[in-house]
Formats: sequence, C-alpha cells, structure tokens
Amino acid sequence: MLSIQAYLLKSYYRLQQRLSPPRRELDLVKERAELEAIAKMFKPPVDFKVSPVEVEGIKAEWITPSDVTGEKIVLYLHGGYYLIGSIQTHRTLAGNIAIAAQSRALIIEYRLAPEHPFPAALEDAEKAYSWLLASGARPEQITLAGDSAGGGLVLATLLVLRDEGKPLPASAVCLSPATDLTMTSESWIINLKKEFVVNPYTARQIQPLYLKEIPATNPLASPIYGDLHGLPPLLIQVGSEEALLCDSTGFAERARAAGVDVTLEVWPGMFHVWQATAPMIPEARQAIDRIGEFIKTVSMRNESPAQ
Repeated sequence: MLSIQAYLLKSYYRLQQRLSPPRRELDLVKERAELEAIAKMFKPPVDFKVSPVEVEGIKAEWITPSDVTGEKIVLYLHGGYYLIGSIQTHRTLAGNIAIAAQSRALIIEYRLAPEHPFPAALEDAEKAYSWLLASGARPEQITLAGDSAGGGLVLATLLVLRDEGKPLPASAVCLSPATDLTMTSESWIINLKKEFVVNPYTARQIQPLYLKEIPATNPLASPIYGDLHGLPPLLIQVGSEEALLCDSTGFAERARAAGVDVTLEVWPGMFHVWQATAPMIPEARQAIDRIGEFIKTVSMRNESPAQ
C-alpha cells in the first residue's frame, strides 16, 4: 500500500501533467534548467562533506558522510537521458546512498550529448574508475551506482572493464536503468498512461543526439543486448509504473541466464527514480536503505576469510 506522501506526490505530478501536457519537442535549455530547479527541492537528511576534485580532466566531487571512516567507495553516475544532469542535480541522491552504505561517494560530471555524443560519457566513466584504482582504491572496495541513463552507463562500463581485463568492482547498483535505447519494450506501451517522469516523446529524441549513427542495439549503448557473463553482483530497483520497467526486468532475466548474481526489486506503485524523493516519501528512504544493505552485505562477503 502506498504511503500518503507518495500518493500525494504522484497526484500532484499527474495533475501537473494534465494541466500542462508533455512537450513534444526536446528543448535542452529548458530540460537542463528544470532538472536543476527540481533538484533544489530535495535536501539530504543529514549533512555530508563535499570536496570538489578533478578526475582526469573531469569535474567531480567527493561526498563524505560525517560518520564514515571506512574505505568503501560508491562511484556514482547520474541520470538525465545522457543529455542533462550534473553533480548538483544528483548530489543529494548520491549522498543519501553514501550515508546508507556507510561509504564515500565520488560523483562525476561526465560529458553530455549533443556536445559530446557516444561514447564520451562511457569513456569518462571508465576514466573515473581507473583513476580510483590508480589512487589506491581496491576493486573490492568500490560499487558502481547510477540512475536511469546513469544506470545504463554503469552496466556499459562493466562490460568495457570486463572486456579489457580490468578488475571489476565489488558490486553495482542500478536505479531504473536505461538498458535498451531502442525503447521498444512492452512497458513503453502498457505503462504509458502511468508514466509521468519520463517524457516518451522527448525520450525518443535521445537516439540521434546521443548515438548519432551508432545503432541503438550497440551493447555499450544498450547493455541488454550485450554478453553479460562475468559481471559482479547487481542490485536493480525499478518502479512498477515506469516506461522503463522492462529495461530492468529484461536485463535481469538475461543477466541471470548468463550466471550473474542479480537482485531485482520491482517496487509496486513507484515511479522513475523515486529514490531521489527520499526527503519526501518513505518508499524512497526504504529503497535507499535497501541499497545500503546490499552494498554492505557484498562488502562483508568479500572481506570474509572464507573468500
């Protein structure tokens, strides 16, 4: 059963959608400004230290909760169609995950399309991970995490690291990941009237801006089409009312078939990346707590003498 807070938030956004129908044409200036404005509504429950850093020429930021003393690191890749989003828009979400996991988080401002199309974002994600290793972090200390496009980027990064023979992180966490940029799965149809976060009209304009001439079925753009063997333990969270529902369920099914340890959580009544609303709704806080438990459990397993 939905909390009253979730019910009211969903009702508010659906009323907004009725009063102001989704735009049919992508306006990047407006999209980028609107996401920055929305992000200011959500503040973390506790303070954390923020330290800007440059990672191989990429703007980045360390987020350190006040009570964290261990060596665990969450490398966070923000969402936003590969076209919008920034450290500022996702600082609170990354920070809340760091608090729950009792770890530090490194969030990077990877290059965005159309100024920097595929594979710029993927190259930056790989650079950031390699930078962590070169700085002394051990793979078993690191979790890759991301939401929406950032979740898809997490999975694509894992494929690149595996294929290049680099040590993989301990685990990965994907929140409503975009795993299939063809956007042809069943949930794009059956959840169309329920979806109010992802605009189906502008979402489909990602392909020419981000991919250019690259096919949407390229596994490094749409990881669901890749060879998924050998990936680390994955936690995937998705809402039941999302257009991207099948991006998660379909990927989880294929990953399990390839022998990957996958924890799939489909949250009833939840919307795209609801975890970002943690300051407002309990379901978001509960989901983030689950993320923290997953990261800590995998970490403890890796540290066990039996391993």
